[in-house]
Amino acid sequence: MAGGFRNWRRSFRYAYEGIKYALDTQRNMKFHFCVAFLVLLAALLCRLPKTDILFILLAVTLMIVTELINTAIEKTVDLAMPDRHPLAKIAKDVAAASVLVSAGFAVIVGMVVFYEPLDLLFRRSKLQDTPVTAGTIWVLIALVVLTVIVIETRFSDKGKLVRPSLLSAIAFAVSTVIAIFTGITIAALLAYLLAFMISMILYDKKTRPFAPLFMGAVIGAAVVILAFACYQFM
Repeated sequence: MAGGFRNWRRSFRYAYEGIKYALDTQRNMKFHFCVAFLVLLAALLCRLPKTDILFILLAVTLMIVTELINTAIEKTVDLAMPDRHPLAKIAKDVAAASVLVSAGFAVIVGMVVFYEPLDLLFRRSKLQDTPVTAGTIWVLIALVVLTVIVIETRFSDKGKLVRPSLLSAIAFAVSTVIAIFTGITIAALLAYLLAFMISMILYDKKTRPFAPLFMGAVIGAAVVILAFACYQFM
């Protein structure tokens, strides 16, 4: 009995070390954990029903599991075939494809589960009643660009975490303008999905880590919302 408990505890420790290694060394795993935290927090704030939360937990678990398997396959292939080989590339590509499929499933689950709460929130907002012109759009984009430049120059000596991504800020600012201008929830979700894909392209190219991309997204959306809110009270 004692030996069985000792073996179980050892297995648990090995599994925990595997999760720590993936989280410490794999950029995608860090991103998955950050997104999972934000999604679960949003689920609590929206007070989603039990079934929706189960679907979210399923999508999050599938993402993390496939990323762990992908990491294990990559390390095994590197150990067995340190040099470049077509079969090694196929093994890595197929493992990465499993992560892509689980990511697509997670995006679909998120759009389905959060559609009604976002639609209700969007309909309660009065921002969509604000008139939008071409000049207004360019002024908003200019405000976003200036905000990002000011933050980068003001806090440039504090490290990269306080240097937001300009492209991410513009992408989410334009998405927010589309959401306000159309007043249609599905159009807003698709616009934000495109902005998210732009951020993922920047992330995959390793031009920016997750924190500056996330900060840029928050700044772009926040500047537009605040500008429209102030415009309504004028």
